[in-house]
Amino acid sequence: MIPAPTTIKELDDLISTPTERVVETVRNLDGRFAVLGAGGKMGFHISLMLQRALHTAGRGEPVIAISRFGDAAKRRQFEDAGLEVVAADLAEPDQVAALPDAANVISLAAIKFGTNGRPDLLRRINVDTSQLVTDRYRDSRIVMLSTGCVYPFVTPESGGCTEATPASAPGEYAQSRLSQENVFAEASMRNGTRVAMVRLNYSIDLRYGVLLDVAHKVYNKQPLDVTMGYANVIWQGDAVAHIIQALQVADSPAVPLNVTGPEIIRIRELAHAFGKRFGVTPKITGTEENTAWLNNASKSHGLFGPPNVSLEQMIEWVACWLEQGGETLDKPTHFEARGQGY
Repeated sequence: MIPAPTTIKELDDLISTPTERVVETVRNLDGRFAVLGAGGKMGFHISLMLQRALHTAGRGEPVIAISRFGDAAKRRQFEDAGLEVVAADLAEPDQVAALPDAANVISLAAIKFGTNGRPDLLRRINVDTSQLVTDRYRDSRIVMLSTGCVYPFVTPESGGCTEATPASAPGEYAQSRLSQENVFAEASMRNGTRVAMVRLNYSIDLRYGVLLDVAHKVYNKQPLDVTMGYANVIWQGDAVAHIIQALQVADSPAVPLNVTGPEIIRIRELAHAFGKRFGVTPKITGTEENTAWLNNASKSHGLFGPPNVSLEQMIEWVACWLEQGGETLDKPTHFEARGQGY
């Protein structure tokens, strides 16, 4: 196994290392690249991998990273990496209209955590903002980051939802993300905008994610509810690579694309794997429902190649990070809360 990163810099470097396929993608796409909502959990890694891929491909232009950047330290992180930083509120029409041109856009702008019961906020960020973005970049190639939570719950035996599975979006959060997809899909039909809608679940960084949530409870001998008994995961570096490569398949009408790992994980078994690693017995509560949010990403694996980082590798990295007291974002995924979303 590859040794676990021990610092934030090592982790960021590991996640943002572009694959040969990513380098080939940026080499073949003309025009500049912009990342909208870059200040979120995945934005820095997407921006940095794009930048490193462009340099490897012999292209010197910086990636445009667009976000509110209310946190000065976050902004400096992007500036220190050589990214072109644009501070803008994507919910403000005048600010969106003034954004720089970009032929290739990755839109991450969405609100996720703690928003059930706030339909006004969900609509403003996940829907109204998307309408402004799709109008401003109507002539661009766009990848919008959605979620696998737009699908219905299915059994593990089903193998997970494919792109052909009708979306049903259980819960307020999932409904708002499906509405967001609809904005991009309608803009693609209306304006001929080339769009790919990436339905992701669940990306794993050592500072947050389903594996960290489970590992933290096992390590600290806290009860772990397994009612939502199954999940998909993918290493963040692999997810970022597939999101960037999705620019190649963006089209009109918009193209839905599942991005996740190859296996369906049973949370109970995951807890016991961490228990064995830590030398403790997990405190399991609840009984598994027979369905969960599960995706089948065989289409994206066929297009872009399978993920490079295995589940076993992720488990070891998360365990090492937790044992050494590595920094976390303190943003639990709430994967175990059926209908709440991630």
